Amino acid sequence: QVQLVESGGGLVQAGDSLRLSCAASGRTVSRFAMGWFRQAPGKEREFVAAISWSGSSYYPDSLKGRFTISRDNGKNTMYLQMNSLKPEDTAVYYCAAHPAFRRVGTRSYEYDYWGQGTQVTVSS
Repeated sequence: QVQLVESGGGLVQAGDSLRLSCAASGRTVSRFAMGWFRQAPGKEREFVAAISWSGSSYYPDSLKGRFTISRDNGKNTMYLQMNSLKPEDTAVYYCAAHPAFRRVGTRSYEYDYWGQGTQVTVSS
């Protein structure tokens, strides 16, 4: 079991940057692949980024270049750096994890553990 807690969300203006953190407890995070998803009101949960236990990262084409995922296994923490934020980035952002022996997932059903989410609101 692993528990995940997101932080760092808030209200920002278009063009600003924000860094989200996901702190893991219960088991060492190096045993897990991890990812970020987001969900806006009335929309399905959307893949944002994922990272393998060794640091290989994955993004949807729509977010490449603006978002960067990273992890610090020593601190049991994952990060999402978001730059040039747009109003359409407004959503609840969730971190998630699944065992590292599986292929790094890009779909929400591939993840076993989830945080409670943190709200990101980007005003125009």
